[in-house]
Amino acid sequence: MTLKIHIDDGAAPYEQVRAQIAEQARSGALPVGYRLPTVRGLAESLGLAANTVAKAYRALETDGVIETRGRNGTYVAAVGPAAQREAAEAARTYAERAVRLGLGEEEAAAAVRDALRAAYGD
Repeated sequence: MTLKIHIDDGAAPYEQVRAQIAEQARSGALPVGYRLPTVRGLAESLGLAANTVAKAYRALETDGVIETRGRNGTYVAAVGPAAQREAAEAARTYAERAVRLGLGEEEAAAAVRDALRAAYGD
């Protein structure tokens, strides 16, 4: 794993760590199951405070990019991209609610299309 932190970049160091690990996991440069360095170890190697790296790891875990296995360490997660998982979960929840509301499939799909057009400005 190779990370480079640019202090004069304008982006917060924790955000640079988060973004670089996320991109490397997404691209496959960090394969599923890859064990990440400890918070302290990575902080030392990057010249950052441990809290900075811990904040990045928490954000990555929230996004589903990494998983912490207690004392066994932190690993690149085996599941798909967090955004896709979250969108699929939201879609499942919406579909269940549409059925409870008595909407037909076409009515439910039309509501989604309208919401997407509004959200994306189409």
